[in-house]
Amino acid sequence: MKAVVLVGGEGTRLRPLTLSTPKQMLPIVGVPMIERVLAHLRSHGIDEAILSLGYLPDAFKEAYPDGHVAGVTLTYAVEPAPLDTAGAVRFAAEYGGVDDTFVVVNGDVLTDLDLGALIAFHRERGAEGTIALHPVPDPSAFGVVPTDADGRVTAFVEKPPRDEAPTNRINAGTYILEASVLDRIAPTGRVSIERETFPAMVRAATLFARSDDNYWLDTGTPTDFLQANRDLVAGVRPGELAPGLTDRGDRVFLAGSSTLNGQVLGPSVVFADCEVAAGARVERSVLGTGSVIETGAVVLDCVLMEGSHVAADAKVAGSVMGPYATVGQRADVRPVSVLGGRSTVASGTLVDGERVSD
Repeated sequence: MKAVVLVGGEGTRLRPLTLSTPKQMLPIVGVPMIERVLAHLRSHGIDEAILSLGYLPDAFKEAYPDGHVAGVTLTYAVEPAPLDTAGAVRFAAEYGGVDDTFVVVNGDVLTDLDLGALIAFHRERGAEGTIALHPVPDPSAFGVVPTDADGRVTAFVEKPPRDEAPTNRINAGTYILEASVLDRIAPTGRVSIERETFPAMVRAATLFARSDDNYWLDTGTPTDFLQANRDLVAGVRPGELAPGLTDRGDRVFLAGSSTLNGQVLGPSVVFADCEVAAGARVERSVLGTGSVIETGAVVLDCVLMEGSHVAADAKVAGSVMGPYATVGQRADVRPVSVLGGRSTVASGTLVDGERVSD
């Protein structure tokens, strides 16, 4: 069975990190998000995937020039123009030669969904399409999917007000589709699978859904991106953190050699060639390769990417620092701030929930 992986979005909510890097290439504990998505597919026997590309497609091609990731063979389908979700699915599926049952996943969703059970459910019901559902406390930011007792979808309600949602089970962004669904999608122009294709299938009574309460997280916002990293390091989501890491014994995971004269408190990950100076403190954070935390600096609940630098007596909390970003002496970076690659926060500056570009 083949998979179509949707990775064409611009990741606007994660800017400025995504101005030069697709969000699916951002690291989740040092491993690009797309590799974690593909590894999950491979664990369920899927070894061919078509990446539906639109924004910065060369980033994927350059990262994986041989077209193989995590045991999955890739095909790169680059949209000639934005086609929306259904249009992207049709374009990629046809480009990749899909002619049988296939899987669609969103490339920015991290999940431990039981994909095998979803496929079995789809086949048992004789469905044309099956949506994976996930329960959430507040469904207002998602597509809500009520079903009957047999799992047949009775409506598809996109982003209802919280007090009007007919269920808290949302569209989790994984679908099992028959090739016939492609004929429901116009061959040109923008077509939304949530607003056009799925409602048409509801009317035809061919759309089913199955709920799964395994781990699920949409990583599209800075808060959720931080959560994705934190969940892995803390063990909320089980699985390998990254190759080559060893546990120091207090959920402080180390890769390679670093100079750690200051405090590093778990759960944290420190990649190779980092420096944490005496009098500095790092807690519940990920330090990318070559990060430097100077004397008196404090880093709490953060993700620092490769080459990040926090100068003496600065504080960075609940934020993301892009590659080679710098925070000057005595600066105060507060949640939830996002510092773009090679950006600089000047000494003594307060950054409170802001986006900083280079």
